[in-house]
Amino acid sequence: MVLNNATQYTAKRFIKTAPGPVKSMNSDKDKKSTENTDSFADLMSDVTPMQTGKIEPVRKKRRPQPLNLPVGDEEEDKLADLNIETGDFLEFQRPGIQNRLFNDLKRGYIDVEAVLDLHGMRVVDARPALDRFLKQALHKNHRCILIIHGKGQGSKDQQPVLKQKTNQWLRQRDEVLAFSSAPRWNGGTGATTVLLSKKHFY
Repeated sequence: MVLNNATQYTAKRFIKTAPGPVKSMNSDKDKKSTENTDSFADLMSDVTPMQTGKIEPVRKKRRPQPLNLPVGDEEEDKLADLNIETGDFLEFQRPGIQNRLFNDLKRGYIDVEAVLDLHGMRVVDARPALDRFLKQALHKNHRCILIIHGKGQGSKDQQPVLKQKTNQWLRQRDEVLAFSSAPRWNGGTGATTVLLSKKHFY
């Protein structure tokens, strides 16, 4: 078949302008992305991943430990029965004790270091037990202690006898700087948190 000149020119022109293999427009981007990924992986190779899970508190509260109280070392009882009213919430603060410190005690911000459980005791037994407990707490340089006295629901006439006595006795002890009904998680109104002096009275 013979093509005329116009046809031949057009064919040659078409052949000259025909595109070659198509180059991918994303090839350069993929190459750069791979290089960036490799570079980032090299930078992070020495990094230790963070542990996931529950975040630990800044300060762990120490679990209070009950004291083993010896018997027979109590002195003559000098604690009197005071004629004061005992409400549902106990609160006592000696003059000179900062309000901020007292508020920390009431809110449970001060760690309890020892516990005395008077719940279920008779008054005649609870008084010397409290005396020995306070002496040993001072000897061990305890700053904050907890006394469990109950709410009186199991006592005769449903009266909080030990709670009333604790309120009276603690006020008469020079080493007691302040006390307050415990926070809910430490017994609430069935227990009392006590702030002790750093001085030794014995």
